[in-house]
Amino acid sequence: MKYYIIAGEASGDLHGSNLMKEIKKIDPEADFRVWGGDLMEKQGGVVVKHFRDLAFMGFLEVILNIRTIFRNIKYCKSDLLDYNPDALILVDYPGFNLRIAEFAKNKGLKVFYYISPQVWAWKKSRVKRIKKFVDRMFVILPFEKEFYRQYNVDVDFVGHPLLDAIENENLRESDVLAFRKKYQFDDRPVIALLPGSRKQEISRMLPIMLSITDFYPDFQFVIAGAPSLPADYYQKFPGQNYVKIVFGETHNLLRQSYAALVTSGTATLETALLNVPEVVCYKGSNLSYQIARLIVDIKFISLVNLIMDKKVVEELIQSDLTVRRLKMETNKILQPENRERIFKNYEELRVKLGGTGASEKAAKQMIAFLKG
Repeated sequence: MKYYIIAGEASGDLHGSNLMKEIKKIDPEADFRVWGGDLMEKQGGVVVKHFRDLAFMGFLEVILNIRTIFRNIKYCKSDLLDYNPDALILVDYPGFNLRIAEFAKNKGLKVFYYISPQVWAWKKSRVKRIKKFVDRMFVILPFEKEFYRQYNVDVDFVGHPLLDAIENENLRESDVLAFRKKYQFDDRPVIALLPGSRKQEISRMLPIMLSITDFYPDFQFVIAGAPSLPADYYQKFPGQNYVKIVFGETHNLLRQSYAALVTSGTATLETALLNVPEVVCYKGSNLSYQIARLIVDIKFISLVNLIMDKKVVEELIQSDLTVRRLKMETNKILQPENRERIFKNYEELRVKLGGTGASEKAAKQMIAFLKG
């Protein structure tokens, strides 16, 4: 069968690629045409557009790039009809994907949504569009099934695919040693810096993260570089010359890390599942932040705290993200008593996420629906 998959971010590329891997086990003749990245391409997908050309962060950035976004939507609709897949599989990325879902459904195509948009946080009105234009929704967060039930929408909770991605890596001790040698790590413990994958967020997060490195001479700081950006992009940030950069190996870096400073997003959950105490950081444009305050209805911004429904990791948002606060919170996650509390909560988090097998469950249910 033919599958058209749209993922607009790095995390979507990861989850989309794992889903493709599981689909191929059931449907060896599967043919994929994708909007995604290198990981989906490695699974045999023909990449129409790379996610680095699609990711616009925040309200202001969307407005400034609105013409490009509409050109992409127009092209996607045309390409979708030309390909005429057995199923359209949408991975998060709601502003774009819900428009394509409506178009595809009206053209008689089967529409699956894998990884729900965060409609529980804002734009709850999108639930109506999901109910109308999506044949099956596969959710990965435990509280999402109950949320959709309130709107009489039956969704499938398959568990979180990050558990699979991490378990499948199967690193040996020799791999760990090779990684440290490759990047010339010294013997000091590592504090990982995860400033995000988009230029807009990196330019806001990384300078603040780098500003505290001089306070910790007994630690080495390492940046998780975005695979979609060139190495020289990072050279412009003051203090970067004294900090190593690792590209495309964020999980390997986190496995080496004693602590991490992480930009809000999927990376906060990855860090927790790899058992690394973290401080969550976020700073957007002032306009985007003020708009978000008016319309976003959630207690926390990190997935760790949202899933646990309590503060497990500290969140430094907008004006709270200062050098002084970041240093103070970093000190806390280096203290043994705080680390023990965090590790205990991380264990509970894994239980709540429902175990491994998310990609396999989603693939089986999608194909059963198509054959049904």
